[in-house]
Amino acid sequence: MKLVECTEEYWEYVRILRNDSRVTDGFIEKLQITPEMQKAYMQKYAACYRICLVEDEPAGYVGVIEDDIRVCTHPNFQGRGLGKFMIRECMEIWPTAYAKIILGNVASTKLFESAGFIPKFTIYHYEKK
Repeated sequence: MKLVECTEEYWEYVRILRNDSRVTDGFIEKLQITPEMQKAYMQKYAACYRICLVEDEPAGYVGVIEDDIRVCTHPNFQGRGLGKFMIRECMEIWPTAYAKIILGNVASTKLFESAGFIPKFTIYHYEKK
């Protein structure tokens, strides 16, 4: 496996994976990303992303925006250590990056802890009932 730059040929892959219902629960912001939204976003942030390739096939992505890590492994490749690989590699590129994880997201907590992260603080948001 290897990380490559997120060139335009991968933008649609990232969009489709980000919209995949099998992975959306792990994201803080839940919205369906249109091709137009993705193009505008990637024109601004593509340099902040890397694509994980397994035998030249895209298997996930990792990105760091304002030191906040975004990582997603395609469900067909989960359980093979790709998430940990992507996080460790991205820390070589962006050593001050950190992870925001939704409380109760056990999979993300285990992933980041296995990659060497430790919990530092919890943020609570007010939700009007």
